[in-house]
Amino acid sequence: MTLEMVEMITDLTMLVGLLLVIAGWWAIKYGNHRGKIAERVRDAVQIRAMRTLIEAEEMLAVRLIERVTQFLAALGDRIPFFDAKLRAQIEADLLNAGYRGPNGTAVMLGVKFSFGILVAAIVVVSGASVPGVGQFPAFRGLAMLGAFIVGMIVPEYLQRFRAASRRRWISACLPDALDLMVICTNAGNSLLVSMQHVTDELVTICPPLSAEFALTADELRISGDAERALQNLGRRINLPSVRALTTTLTQSMRYGTPITQSLKTLSRSERLAFIMSLEEKAAKLAPKMVVPMMLFILPAICAIAAGPAVIQILDFFAHQ
Repeated sequence: MTLEMVEMITDLTMLVGLLLVIAGWWAIKYGNHRGKIAERVRDAVQIRAMRTLIEAEEMLAVRLIERVTQFLAALGDRIPFFDAKLRAQIEADLLNAGYRGPNGTAVMLGVKFSFGILVAAIVVVSGASVPGVGQFPAFRGLAMLGAFIVGMIVPEYLQRFRAASRRRWISACLPDALDLMVICTNAGNSLLVSMQHVTDELVTICPPLSAEFALTADELRISGDAERALQNLGRRINLPSVRALTTTLTQSMRYGTPITQSLKTLSRSERLAFIMSLEEKAAKLAPKMVVPMMLFILPAICAIAAGPAVIQILDFFAHQ
């Protein structure tokens, strides 16, 4: 065998070895490619099934809520002892709380009546188990009537509490919204475009104020009656600062005065009023802390200060 043949066989052996190494690496890395594809397909099918199940559960919950809402609305429409004045007050409270549904008043009346019946039934059932109460039907009747009245009042107070909390949030964020409107009007934007920009900027900062401005911008875009849209904004929020804003904008558009200067003045006054309210709350904090300190902190301090002396006196008398 010649030297050339030996070199050729050596080269072929090295080439075959290199191909085998490449084939092994390919088999290790990509040999289970079909299995991975099948696994991914199974994962996708499972994820799709889970999404379908979640969507079905959400749809079932939405349908249940819709049925309950329809039942409460029908019940609220058929209740005879709620006059038009009370219904108008409930509608205004719902607008201040952010509920603008078409059947909001009827649903609220149905909730009030249902909660009153529920509380009255709980009182009657719990009162029947108390010894001696079952012997006085008049007392049970009065307790049931009182529980029904309290149950009717509680949802309304919860709604007003939510409305008050929402108004405080809007009042705290209104100076920032006015500053943004000043910037937009200085840039030459109209009232509609300025409100749209403010709406986009306040989505994450103050969603209630952003939603109200968005609704006002939609009313301006559809109807074109700026005065009516601003009046609706003041009626929905029911804040003195917002009513001042609507009055300022209405007068500026009616008499042709610059909106930017009016917004600057209003923003400065609202921010000053907000700072003054914070200072007032801080000044009221010290008197409010007197009673908790006397009830909870002062006894502990007295016990720590006088405790060792009392223990020593007791030990002295015990050894006498």
